[in-house]
Amino acid sequence: MQNFNYCNPTKLLFGKGKIAAISREIPADTRLLVTYGSGSIKANGVYDQVSQALAGREWFEFGGIEPNPCYETLMGAVELVRKQSITMLLAVGGGSVADGTKFIAAAVGFEGDPWEILSRQAPVRSALPLGVVITLPATGSESNGFAVISRKATQEKLSFGSPLCFPRFAVLDPDTTASLPRRQVANGVVDAFIHTMEQYMTYPAANALQDRLAEGILLTLLEIGPKVVLPEPDYDTRAELMWSATLALNGLIGCGVPQDWSTHHIGHELTAVYGLDHAQTLAVALPGVLRNRKAEKREKLLQYAGRIWGLTDGSPDERIETAIARTEAFFQSLGVPTRLSAYGVDVANAPETIAARLEARGDRTLGERGSITPAVVREILATRL
Repeated sequence: MQNFNYCNPTKLLFGKGKIAAISREIPADTRLLVTYGSGSIKANGVYDQVSQALAGREWFEFGGIEPNPCYETLMGAVELVRKQSITMLLAVGGGSVADGTKFIAAAVGFEGDPWEILSRQAPVRSALPLGVVITLPATGSESNGFAVISRKATQEKLSFGSPLCFPRFAVLDPDTTASLPRRQVANGVVDAFIHTMEQYMTYPAANALQDRLAEGILLTLLEIGPKVVLPEPDYDTRAELMWSATLALNGLIGCGVPQDWSTHHIGHELTAVYGLDHAQTLAVALPGVLRNRKAEKREKLLQYAGRIWGLTDGSPDERIETAIARTEAFFQSLGVPTRLSAYGVDVANAPETIAARLEARGDRTLGERGSITPAVVREILATRL
């Protein structure tokens, strides 16, 4: 196992009615900004719960953060924070709201153009404290220090991370997910599944416990996936999804293991150019990455085939292909297509467009072995049309 340091500072408040507990996590003299998205939290009662928890406190609000949070929008929030001398942020919504709020926290005190936090990976030297009330289980952003931000003007979607951007606390109340549409729930299952795969599907590295932790998340998602997309999934099923999504990307299963985030890199470019949902891009890219790199990932693919899909018969190559095919079928069963043509994408030009963008950005050695070049990305996407 590789050396690692792991200390996740986020305090998790999990269960029914936990939104009320935020009053104990926010100092009484805080000047708070509550951030949110399209306003669904006002329709499903979450906004009212937050308001009640903040009764008697001075707070402001900023709505309209997009599903792929836009730099242009977030800079409006940065201006508001500076104008009102805000001292803490509270993100209420899905992973995009949490991501956007992390950027706001980092951008407020940044000296220079805040876009450099993303474009040049400029170090974050200070950030406002923040908390999260998560309402869409998917990205795990409520319990990590990473964020992905888009910029409309340049059609870019870039990420950054900083220990200073870990939420101080996060509320995970499965009841807040009851009104989510099927598409968003299905995306959440796919997102959590692929987050886990990107920290698991590499090569053996003497990390038996980490493998078992990852496999536990994968098996749980396979079990609850068909149930959680039903019109009225029960509380326990929604709770399992919420907890799985958090553990998939809070840093625990990635401790000391090789990781492959090439699927995410490809997916970010697909979203930036074609506007696909984040999970949709991952569902398109992952099967292609696994098939293209199956020689490098052979041992772990066979482990995955046996432990996750119970495949023991047939040749190794047959088991690998069946495991990949079943993974793809699982995404499709949730209503998440795995081919670009299903999303109305310009399939003739997509492989070259995405490969060229990665080349221009300098993303020339992706994957756990640094072997996925833009030319390989072109090959991968040519099989995903």
